[in-house]
Amino acid sequence: MGYGVPAAIAAKAHDPKRFVLCFAGDGDFQMNGNELGSAMQAGLQPVILIVNNGTYGTIRMHQERHYPERVSGTELANPDFVTLAKAYGFYGETVEKTADFADAFARALASDTGAVLDLVISTEAITPRQTIDDLRSAGR
Repeated sequence: MGYGVPAAIAAKAHDPKRFVLCFAGDGDFQMNGNELGSAMQAGLQPVILIVNNGTYGTIRMHQERHYPERVSGTELANPDFVTLAKAYGFYGETVEKTADFADAFARALASDTGAVLDLVISTEAITPRQTIDDLRSAGR
């Protein structure tokens, strides 16, 4: 956790002409989101997609598998990721509906500054293929 943003910036530094896309959970992003300052200072422009479900998803998934419905310390109070991105000179946008993603992604790709898209999803969507209810049902 926390590796995505610095790795994306390093990949962009290694080859500034290549397109670099980073997928980061909201907890992952918060661990090293300040590295946007390094990207800004070095003129690097990755595109970062924050999959924002308001929780440390991997930890929550393990809690649900081993201790169903006994959640502890995984909820997040996130900052405004768009304002944070803009403070570092990046394009930023929040996406709350799947139907809005393609246009938002096109705007991110068109940005000369790099971009951060805050993709707000339900906490229930613990993985792309599994919900918290699925995990609880499997444990019964």
